[in-house]
Amino acid sequence: MNALEEKLNRFVKYRISEEDVRLLIDHLKQKAPVYAPHNSGEASFSYELVEKSTDVVLQYPRTMQPIKKFFLPPKEVLLNFNIKDNTYSKPEVPEETRIFFGIHSYEMASLKRLDYSFTQGHRESNYISRRKYAIFVGISYEPDESHFSKSVGIDVEETEGFDLFLLKNDTGYFLLEITETGKKLLDGYKENLVPDREELKLEPLRFKSKIKYHHNRLPSVFDHVYKSKVWEKYAEICVGCGTCNLLCSTCYCFDIRDEVELDAEHGSRTRYWDGCMLNTFAEVAGGENFRGSLARRTRHRLYRKFRYITAKSEMLHCVGCGRCSHYCPVGISMTDIVNDLIADHEEKQKREKI
Repeated sequence: MNALEEKLNRFVKYRISEEDVRLLIDHLKQKAPVYAPHNSGEASFSYELVEKSTDVVLQYPRTMQPIKKFFLPPKEVLLNFNIKDNTYSKPEVPEETRIFFGIHSYEMASLKRLDYSFTQGHRESNYISRRKYAIFVGISYEPDESHFSKSVGIDVEETEGFDLFLLKNDTGYFLLEITETGKKLLDGYKENLVPDREELKLEPLRFKSKIKYHHNRLPSVFDHVYKSKVWEKYAEICVGCGTCNLLCSTCYCFDIRDEVELDAEHGSRTRYWDGCMLNTFAEVAGGENFRGSLARRTRHRLYRKFRYITAKSEMLHCVGCGRCSHYCPVGISMTDIVNDLIADHEEKQKREKI
C-alpha cells in the first residue's frame, strides 16, 4: 500500500451509485447553493449553478474557465464614485456559503495558490470574503491528452482542501468523508449507508502528457534557461492571443479602468482579468514596452509558474490542468516547452563539461 492509499483508507467511506450521487446533489441543494460542471455547447464544460441534479456532468476532462471565476470574477466593480460630490462607495461582497461540487484536485490546488497570493502583503479582501465559507466536494477524473497534474505533484485522488470526495470505482463511487464539515453535510443523507470497510486500492492512471524531470527539480532548471533559444522557438508559433493567461487557474493579473457615465458625474472603477501574454500588458507611457516581444512574454509567463512565486511560496504555480495547452489555437503545449527547456539545459551542461 502506497502513501496515498494509506491516507485515503483513513477516511470513512461509502459505496454509492451514480443515482445516489444525484440524490446527494439534491440533498446538498437544501443546505446551500450548489455549483457544478455542466455541458456548455457540444464539447465544453462550465461551472454553473445547479438547477437540476441531472444536468450535472460527473465525468468531464476540464471546464473552460477555472473555478477562480467565483472568487476573482472576470469583471468586478470595485467602487462607484460621484465626481460632483467627490464621494465614493464600495459594493458589498457577501460572505455566503456556497458548495462547489465535482471539483478536480488540480482545481483545488489552484485555489491554494491563489490563497497564498492574495494573503501576502495587502490582503485581497474581496477574494477572501468570497472564499471564506466555500465548501468543496471533489471528484476523481480520467486524465486526457492535456492533463499533466501528476508532473507537478498533484495526484488525481488528492483530497487536501476538500470536505467530501467522490472516487470512481467499477460500480459507481466511493464517497469519502474528509472533514467535519463534510460529515455534517451528510446529515440526513447517509442514514441508509453503511461504511465500507474494504481496503481501498487505487488503479494506476496513465498521463499522456508528462514533464521529464521530477517537479522538485523544475525551479532549478529555470535558474539556467533565461537566455535559452527555446523562448524564440515558441514565440515563432505563438499568436499572442492571451488564451493561456485568461484560462489559467492560477493567473491573477488584472487591469483597472475608471469609467465615467455620459452625465460626466457618476462613474465606476472596474477590475478586469488581464494577462502578461497580451501585447499591451507591459506597455507604459510613451509607448515603451518592457516585454514587447512574444519571446519575452512567453519567458515571463513560465517563470511566473515555475520560478518567481515558487521561490517564496515553495509551490509550483502551474497545477497541470492543461487548459493552456488544450485551448491554445496553435497547439502550443506547456509540457513541450518545459521539456525543451530541460533538454536545452542538459545540452548546456554537457558542453560545460567538455
